Amino acid sequence: MTSNSLILIPMLLLIAWSMFMWIWMYATRIPAIQAVNMKLDPEAPNGQQMSSLPAKVRWKADNYTHLMEQPTIFYALIVTCVLLGEVNDMNIYLAWAYVLLRIIHSLVQALVNIIELRFAIFVFSNIPLFWLTLNNLTTVIIF
Repeated sequence: MTSNSLILIPMLLLIAWSMFMWIWMYATRIPAIQAVNMKLDPEAPNGQQMSSLPAKVRWKADNYTHLMEQPTIFYALIVTCVLLGEVNDMNIYLAWAYVLLRIIHSLVQALVNIIELRFAIFVFSNIPLFWLTLNNLTTVIIF
């Protein structure tokens, strides 16, 4: 395994986790739709029909959406680390910290959805992103 591969592992794990959340979302959403005999209406405003499903079902979909938002910054940062040759222990640790915090965030949102706890985890997950950003920026600015 090359040193570049070491920083790609957390990125690939977050991608795999996102796919897991996609499966979990539909594994709960489809039975919920069937249970209420919902007729899917293409004319209904975005999200209106799904809002009638139980909260515990919607939480998984909400989290899947979140995994398609902020982690795009993480993916770009990891690719940037590889392209700049900045695959080092610190950046690898930061990548793992971000991924683990996002998985914890997902579990909190999908299972109990305690908003204050979820928000705190989200805030802490930004620390590795800021740090990775600064590490990459300093490499570009210095060289």
